[in-house]
Amino acid sequence: MSLLVIGVPHIARQELRPEESGQLLCVPGGQPPLWKLMDSVGSAGLRQGEEALSYPEEGLPGPSDSSELVQECLQQFKVTRAQLQQIQASLLGSMEQALRGQASPAPAVRMLPTYVGSTPHGTEQGDFMVLELGATGASLRVLWVTLTGIEGHRVEPRSQEFVIPQEVMLGAGQQLFDFAAHCLSEFLDAQPVSKQGLQLGFSFSFPCHQTGLDRSTLISWTKGFRCSGVEGQDVVQLLRDAIQRHGAYNIDVVAVVNDTVGTMMGCELGARPCEVGLVVDTGTNACYMEEARHVAVLDEDRGRVCVSVEWGSFSDVGALGPVLTTFDHTLDHESLNPGAQRFEKMIGGLYLGELVRLVLAHLAQRGVLFGGGTSPALLSRGSILLEHVAEMEDPSAGAARVRAILQDLGLSPGALDVELVQHVCAAVCTRAAQLCAAALAAVLSHLQHGREQQTLQVAVATGGRVCERHPRFCGILQGTVMLLAPECDVSFIPSVDGGGRGVAMVTAVAARLAAHRRLLEETLAPFRLNHDQLAAVQAQMRKAMVKGLRGEASSLRMLPTFVRATPDGSERGDFLALDLGGTNFRVLLVRVTTGVQITSQIYSIPESVAQGSGQQLFDHIVDCIVDFQQKQGLSGQSLPLGFTFSFPCRQLGLDQGILLNWTKGFNASDCEGQDVVNLLREAIARRQAVELNVVAIVNDTVGTMMSCGYEDPRCEIGLIVGTGTNACYMEELRNVAGVPGDSGRMCINMEWGAFGDDGSLAMLSTCFDASVDKASINPGKQRFEKMISGMYLGEIVRHILLHLTSLGVLFRGQQTQRLQTRDIFKTKFLSEIESDSLALRQVRAILEDLGLPLTSDDALIVLEVCQAVSQRAAQLCGAGVAAVVEKIRENRGLEELAVSVGVDGTLYKLHPHFSSLVAATVRELAPHCVVTFLQSEDGSGKGAALVTAVACRLAQLTRV
Repeated sequence: MSLLVIGVPHIARQELRPEESGQLLCVPGGQPPLWKLMDSVGSAGLRQGEEALSYPEEGLPGPSDSSELVQECLQQFKVTRAQLQQIQASLLGSMEQALRGQASPAPAVRMLPTYVGSTPHGTEQGDFMVLELGATGASLRVLWVTLTGIEGHRVEPRSQEFVIPQEVMLGAGQQLFDFAAHCLSEFLDAQPVSKQGLQLGFSFSFPCHQTGLDRSTLISWTKGFRCSGVEGQDVVQLLRDAIQRHGAYNIDVVAVVNDTVGTMMGCELGARPCEVGLVVDTGTNACYMEEARHVAVLDEDRGRVCVSVEWGSFSDVGALGPVLTTFDHTLDHESLNPGAQRFEKMIGGLYLGELVRLVLAHLAQRGVLFGGGTSPALLSRGSILLEHVAEMEDPSAGAARVRAILQDLGLSPGALDVELVQHVCAAVCTRAAQLCAAALAAVLSHLQHGREQQTLQVAVATGGRVCERHPRFCGILQGTVMLLAPECDVSFIPSVDGGGRGVAMVTAVAARLAAHRRLLEETLAPFRLNHDQLAAVQAQMRKAMVKGLRGEASSLRMLPTFVRATPDGSERGDFLALDLGGTNFRVLLVRVTTGVQITSQIYSIPESVAQGSGQQLFDHIVDCIVDFQQKQGLSGQSLPLGFTFSFPCRQLGLDQGILLNWTKGFNASDCEGQDVVNLLREAIARRQAVELNVVAIVNDTVGTMMSCGYEDPRCEIGLIVGTGTNACYMEELRNVAGVPGDSGRMCINMEWGAFGDDGSLAMLSTCFDASVDKASINPGKQRFEKMISGMYLGEIVRHILLHLTSLGVLFRGQQTQRLQTRDIFKTKFLSEIESDSLALRQVRAILEDLGLPLTSDDALIVLEVCQAVSQRAAQLCGAGVAAVVEKIRENRGLEELAVSVGVDGTLYKLHPHFSSLVAATVRELAPHCVVTFLQSEDGSGKGAALVTAVACRLAQLTRV
């Protein structure tokens, strides 16, 4: 015998044979009980390609006309796959419209931020009170919840339920909240607790407009409540006022939470994050963790916030109209709020029993049930409750229990009546589960798309009596979700205690976040520099500059570079440039006409050469120059050459530089203390028939200034902010004690990385700076550089993260070996993490790639640490530039100075905010200077050639 599925909306006409279905049981006449058929498919969901619900080909029990009436009646509860998809799409569109804040046309669903910004870590501990109002219909519950953290033994909450009198539910608002305060006192009187300092979470399960964690305005009553004077009021304040009027206990209402949020927050920690809550009780609702940047009303761009979907009010006529039955219309018309909460009235437990009653009364009045007889109870609203439907639907209860319930209603059911009633209960509840699944699928699809994940792995916490007492409801719900949202891998986790623990958890999380915020602010406070502190740095640098120029003891060496002018645009000719600063070096041909054309080639320096003899090193360099000349057709030509030599030197002239010491892996012998230009010339002389004219040895900072100076004649400052940091500027020659002459200008290499080595920056140094300095290869030196440059910022951040972890603020207080690893946190990660274009999930991905398992809260804290460290660096750099531009302005006796700064370095160029922070600080500290920042292109190559070009121009003028 072939059978077709009955009573399950949106399942295709698919033949089921008894041997293929482990749960399919037949009754006499070959007719399978409906619930057995539904169990056989409900947990699997709707299969791909299956369409609609249908009924047995052989008809329902009874005469053919009765069968047609029953089938016609139940057919109204059939929902096709296309209809479910339309509801899913419509709800999804309404959600996104509401999130954007689009008011016209009015969205069909409200998306209300709950201001819950974090899910539990598992470390929450303490005692908390919970007051639940609206979660279980006409009752109020008070709980005492003890949280013990991950390691602690679970303590069962103590609770007491109070029935709310009908006159209170429909009376004045003050009466309701006074009743709640009285219940709180009555509960606490029976507990051995202090009367002071009690923290309470308020579960208020009605549509509200929340403006803070403890501020929530009631939009409208639902679930049979109609208290006057409450809609439009802050329910937290009404409760606080009532508690104060009662006066027995000092209770702090920390948070207001709806039952859905409580359900999500009370979810047991598992392998995947629980970021969705679903409640199907007297009403229905869902919530989920949304990216804050998607919620227009919050005006936040970081972090997440729990959003209450309030889908009970979903009212898209186009989507819901085709699935509304005559019974839905009757129920709505007779309800307390006609026209409102239409979606909830098809799903919520408050209404399922009434829908069943309306169908049974209709069939009885048509003579199909109970021999055409009715009863006053059957014709009375509210006589069939959710509990009755659950029992009558439950196959384990048996026909006797169904018959007993019907007899309690004053009815005389026969055997076929019992079975038909079960059909009706199953049809109503199945549709409810399918509609709920369509709505949940919309939420999950939104999450999966918003987080750009190929497969969303998430846990959904379920709560409410419909979910708790109807296993088949949950089976159909889960199966339908699988069909409608196949890109989502969902675990369903039942709520432990109806959300009470979750409300306590919201309160505990709020307390944890507040404590962590205090610790974070204390930790980062030394990095947040105010105007006075920055002005003091500027003043200290001005003093150090003057001392250094005079030749007095100073942390700023203020080295003359013997570069006496910047380009004026008249420079012409072909020049060679060498750029030596690492294991690779470049040879460049720079043609200066009306513009600059550069041809270059990179050569490697083998480690054996870099650490061999000086003669071997410089012979190798000359060999590479000769190779380059041959390839460029320059053999035999004697071109002026500029030499960028990025190692510490004491310059005695434009073409004289004494190497102080090697760095960066070089250790060529017989070079330190020698003039490197002379070493290069000697190597040229050894290579006979080669003529090279070495005109200048150039520092990379000077090269940066000269490179930009060719484009902008006002560029008289060079700035490097990369792995290290330095600055140079054009000083009046009369102020430079070590160089004869009083007229003209000379570029001064400040070597400002060493600023503060004399202790003048001690007031700004933190314990984290001290740790980084101590572990460096040059403790006590380059203190300014260690607070600014890319080589050190990542290490400062790492030490702060270690400290915050030790305080329990990060990573649940669990130290990771990875974070103990020196230099794991590269400065490039600061640039990536602080990028405005990155969502929080991308920040998490960057950190997880470093082997740091973290939550969204952790990611936000790491972001804030990075911001504080890089902001201080940029502000200190800006204070230094402000000191330089003010020095130039005062040197020249100007009221206003317009000057440009040529800048190079990966930190300055790649960090998303560094450059703007530097500029803002300069504007603040040097208001009489208009400073333009120019990013240099090839300061070490092009700049060296331009230094040479300017020197040749000046030499020609001298000869003339």
